[in-house]
Amino acid sequence: MEFSDLIRTGRAQAKLLRGPEAPPLRGTLCLTGHHLLLSPGPQATSELWLLLLRSVDSIEKRVASDSGTITLRCKDLRVLQLEIEGVEASLDIARSIEALSSLESVITSFPFFYRPKGLRLGDAWHFHPPERYYKRVARETNAWRLSEVNEDFSVCPSYPRAVIVPRSVDDGALARSARFRQGGRFPVLSYHHAPSGTVLVRSSQPLTGPQKRRCAEDEELLRAVLAGARPGARGFIVDTRSSQAAKQARMTGGGTEAKAAYPGWKRLHRPLERGQPLQESFVRLVEACGDLQQSTDSWLRRLEGCCWLAHVKEALSAACLAAQGMEREGACILVHGAEGTDSTLLVTSLAQLILDPLSRTMAGFQELVEREWIQAGHPFQLRCAHSAFSHARPKHEAPTFLLFLDCVWQLGRQFPLSLEFGEGLLLALFEHAYASPFGTFLCNSEKERCLCEVRTRTHSLWSGLNQPKEQRKLRNPLYAPNPLAIWPSVELQSLRLWQGLFLRWIRPPEPSEVAWEKVWQIVTDKEKTKLSQPTVSASEPQL
Repeated sequence: MEFSDLIRTGRAQAKLLRGPEAPPLRGTLCLTGHHLLLSPGPQATSELWLLLLRSVDSIEKRVASDSGTITLRCKDLRVLQLEIEGVEASLDIARSIEALSSLESVITSFPFFYRPKGLRLGDAWHFHPPERYYKRVARETNAWRLSEVNEDFSVCPSYPRAVIVPRSVDDGALARSARFRQGGRFPVLSYHHAPSGTVLVRSSQPLTGPQKRRCAEDEELLRAVLAGARPGARGFIVDTRSSQAAKQARMTGGGTEAKAAYPGWKRLHRPLERGQPLQESFVRLVEACGDLQQSTDSWLRRLEGCCWLAHVKEALSAACLAAQGMEREGACILVHGAEGTDSTLLVTSLAQLILDPLSRTMAGFQELVEREWIQAGHPFQLRCAHSAFSHARPKHEAPTFLLFLDCVWQLGRQFPLSLEFGEGLLLALFEHAYASPFGTFLCNSEKERCLCEVRTRTHSLWSGLNQPKEQRKLRNPLYAPNPLAIWPSVELQSLRLWQGLFLRWIRPPEPSEVAWEKVWQIVTDKEKTKLSQPTVSASEPQL
């Protein structure tokens, strides 16, 4: 089907209302296959307004005698209102937006058509391959190797082609272990903690089932994890399900690692919410933030009732548990829930931010997101199909990645000098995960991205974010490298609502945001002064 077949009316006169802080725009509204445009006209001072249709989460329409109003609720939490001349034109445009914003085909999405100036196809896709992180691990220990057992994605469809595994375990054993784990997600290295010599490993649940099945190769793999750390090393299995949920999973073919089969490993349950309950929490929080007429008591009750900050607390607590096990107990850590593609990645990525100074740099954090979320198989297309406004509530949607970004923001707020990136990068990742002109967050796995030729036919988000003009919006001007672990307070009194995301379209900039811009200006002026000062040669006398 051609895009033109879905566009009933391509042009109309309209007024755009963008919120309490932005003046309205009047002009000609145009609809294309991927965008909604408003041109204010040749005499206006405003620039062309552009909206990616994929970012529309829900549409509401109302008509009067000779006009119509369309309310667009966007995945980045903006609420836009279009007042359009003509009832028929209003209804046609609303139906067209509904159809174009919900196309399911990946290869017809805008990233396959986006060709920005200054960027070349293929740039930045090679920035963060698994081989790059393996080289870092290989400099620290020889106990691990890079395996291409999954080169054709037949062993595990959600893993990348190459994974890091214990050197003493061959590919045949890995394949047999994969058949014992849900979705084929056998244990692989997530992070090597050089100071203690311990490792962070992730997987999915074992398929023990009600018959309490065992797998010799899987047991060998986890023995090799401990043997590669240091003599006498022990391990903790951090299960992100409750003990009751794990028992129920065993009745349907899943389960947990038996103590007798995995000596040296101890299981700890740290249940994290996932799926629909997490999505509902997000929806209730956004609804509470959008109600400007409520009393203070009502706001506080709704904020507590949505449980979003409780989810932030639990995620950070589980990450701290994993990090403490490595740093203070000298233990290896295996993290898994059921599928190993959601809360597992949340814990492993946050634990690395706590422990690893390199993950807190701009390049290191980008690599962390690429390695621990995108390449590790978080199903972005399923989880981020809708945001908080959609009337549909599919079971596969969940803001797990947004929860990760919120936890990172909490770390940055508690340790304002320790992250090289600022809130701007976290907001950009949130927006691009839900709707983006770049191909980085497309599909659900590396296998799907290969089938759709995402790497050769779309641009990488990292190439766009690493442009010099973008860096000022993303970097932390106060950054000072911190070689130590950063241990956040996870008490609810220490956690804050992320106003920069949940309230950014509703209220004017906070004094802290204005101060942040001032800090940037001071830093920029200081750098310019340094560059403009003449250098003094060694032979010249100095006072």
